[in-house]
Amino acid sequence: MAGQLKEVRNRIKSVQSTQQITKAMKMVSAAKLRRAQDAIIQMRPYASKLQEMLSNIVSNSEGGSNMSLAETRVVRKALVIVITSDRGLCGAYNANVQKMALALIAEKYAAVQAAGNLTIWAIGKKGAEFFQKRGFSVNTSFRDTFLQLSFEQVQVCAQAAVKAFQDKEYDAIDIVYSEFRNAATQRFVAEQFLPIPKNKPQAGSSKKADFIFEPDKDQLVAELMPKILNTQLFKAVLDGNASEHGARMTAMDKASENANELLKTLKISYNRARQAAITTELTEIVSGAAALQG
Repeated sequence: MAGQLKEVRNRIKSVQSTQQITKAMKMVSAAKLRRAQDAIIQMRPYASKLQEMLSNIVSNSEGGSNMSLAETRVVRKALVIVITSDRGLCGAYNANVQKMALALIAEKYAAVQAAGNLTIWAIGKKGAEFFQKRGFSVNTSFRDTFLQLSFEQVQVCAQAAVKAFQDKEYDAIDIVYSEFRNAATQRFVAEQFLPIPKNKPQAGSSKKADFIFEPDKDQLVAELMPKILNTQLFKAVLDGNASEHGARMTAMDKASENANELLKTLKISYNRARQAAITTELTEIVSGAAALQG
């Protein structure tokens, strides 16, 4: 009986220690989430408007050398940029991003993957480890982006992707990431990065937007396209960063609640075992006293 009491006491101490860790991690993630949420909320309208403007320009242009980043080619080689976290303990966040990436590959690039011409650029250690274990061709040059998250660091990755597309190393580039909604909700998306997607024409409308370019169109587009693509990738990384902290905060909150429930159960078990031990001792004392009197 004493051994059982000791075992339950040890389990209670262990759960309490774990609960302290989960509560601390929740507080840290909550603090980081506020900063990350502010960053993506401020960035999103700007990035969305730039992307809309770029798509409009591409949709209403007749082609030319300045439109090389919008050139649609037969996809023989493809690149998928997967944005995950560096650490775990954030619920199903990483698993859902990885699942979305696998679904994209199966649906869009199955033949390319079968030919061995699919490459993964992993931003975040979890994604890199996941795809390396499954035999994918993984470039880990940008894996540690989250260690010093900045526009300049993400820009290096975006410019490398743009150059690879222009040099025809890849015929299509997609980004897979988690779009931040709130602390408890993320939307996992696969988004075309290159070639620059065109706006779908609205039903019943054949009008083209009439733009006035200043300076001239070629110079403007040459300057504008790379900058907007840098911004697009940076927005995706900020979305992923905020989603990670939101998912971790939610997961640690649930873990703390589960620890509370487990502690209640363990304390009831401890009290029952203690009561049984006391009852047994009293029975032995009474039996011994009766035997002496007899």
